[in-house]
Amino acid sequence: MTRGRLALHGHFYQPSREDPFSGLVPPDSGAAPYPDWNSRIAAECYGPNAAAGNFGRIGFDLGPTLATWLRRERPETHAGIVAQGQGHNALAQPFNHAILPLASVRDRRTEIRWGLRDFELRFGHRAEGLWLPEAAVDLLTLRIAAEEGVHYTILAPWQAATRDLDTRRPYRVEVGGGRNILVVFYDGPLSAAVSFEPGMTTDATRFAREHVAPRVSASLPDGAPPLALVATDGELYGHHHPFRELFLESLTNIPAEDRDFDVVSVGELLADPHRSHLPLMAIRDQTSWSCHHGVLRWSGECRDAADGRWKRPLRAALDRLAAAVDAVTEREAGEIGVDLWAARDAWVDVAAEFATAEEVVARILAAGLGLPPSRAARMAADPASSKRLVTLMRAQRSRLAMFASDAWFWDDPARAEAAQALRFAAHAARLVDELAGTHLEATLVADLGALRSPGTGLDGAALYARALRAVDQPVPSPL
Repeated sequence: MTRGRLALHGHFYQPSREDPFSGLVPPDSGAAPYPDWNSRIAAECYGPNAAAGNFGRIGFDLGPTLATWLRRERPETHAGIVAQGQGHNALAQPFNHAILPLASVRDRRTEIRWGLRDFELRFGHRAEGLWLPEAAVDLLTLRIAAEEGVHYTILAPWQAATRDLDTRRPYRVEVGGGRNILVVFYDGPLSAAVSFEPGMTTDATRFAREHVAPRVSASLPDGAPPLALVATDGELYGHHHPFRELFLESLTNIPAEDRDFDVVSVGELLADPHRSHLPLMAIRDQTSWSCHHGVLRWSGECRDAADGRWKRPLRAALDRLAAAVDAVTEREAGEIGVDLWAARDAWVDVAAEFATAEEVVARILAAGLGLPPSRAARMAADPASSKRLVTLMRAQRSRLAMFASDAWFWDDPARAEAAQALRFAAHAARLVDELAGTHLEATLVADLGALRSPGTGLDGAALYARALRAVDQPVPSPL
């Protein structure tokens, strides 16, 4: 009999906590005794897991916003994680953790391109797989991912378009245009138990014997070895559950002769050259791993929230700002002969802090992006064009960042996550207003008046003013 396989996947992510105006992470008393949450979680989770070598024995994705902070502030931890992700075990992640089925087609493509480029810069090779933020998916997102060279992703079992799904094997999903993408559905009960039942992870040997072995004891009908995939937030191991990195270390170090299954990563599993013969499966559009009502948690009144009436107007206000920023920046870029969207895709090298703004702008202008060589040379040598393009790209960077999923995840927009989205929105609007003489910020503030915090009673305009005061930025005068 072929041995079964256990695959463990950790989704490691933190949002960008930097104030977009200063580039600094403000102190947060809630993270005491550490100055901020990034520092605290790095000490409790990322550092210990890297030191134990756990990243090298599981599959994982490392969010670009987190990875950028680690490289700058915890270089030894970052280097350890990167060194342990040199096989098939590391996946990429769209850059800003936006809910892709709610994003425009152009934004989806940029987020995926940025995530893949960040991975390549960081790990030194192309990513084979892509973890979708909140595992939020639709067929269009999968098609764009496949067009960008992604081979596989991981989804929850309820995201398959069938009630009798066998999660013990991977599948192919046809995405149109003659393309396929591979999907592995994680084991729902086992993943939930590891995530939410602390007693499940107190004894690695017992966990392997009593919970993993029975799930992979019987071969699949075609004789293929069965799989049990456990997918969880990576922060579970040491932050949400203190010292749970020790469970992960013990489980992945059980000698092969003392267990009835092999430990693999999803990437290793799918490196099989016969993967084109996997069975077909359809997915359920507009679904995610953390909302059983699809993607309503980030777009409307999900029934899991006590009062989610604020979520739709917040997204509407930011969608309107994004459209305005896009229209103005595209016009401004055209006046200096630059394709805004190609330039935005190239800006990831700056966002990920692998190149300076000056280096990337020089590269964009020197290339000319379709300009005649003589005009391209003049543009590249023009300081005003360079400065203008940097402003446009900084506005686009913040305009993308304001859609990070965290702003909508919780029950109240008075939390720090929504405040951070509003700061990114303010930064984008002010850059464009100053450059082009527009009034995007005033329109944004007016639009935010349509939402109200269920906990504080403050409307969105008041929350916006409070978010700016927290980072010592001027508050706009009332209309």
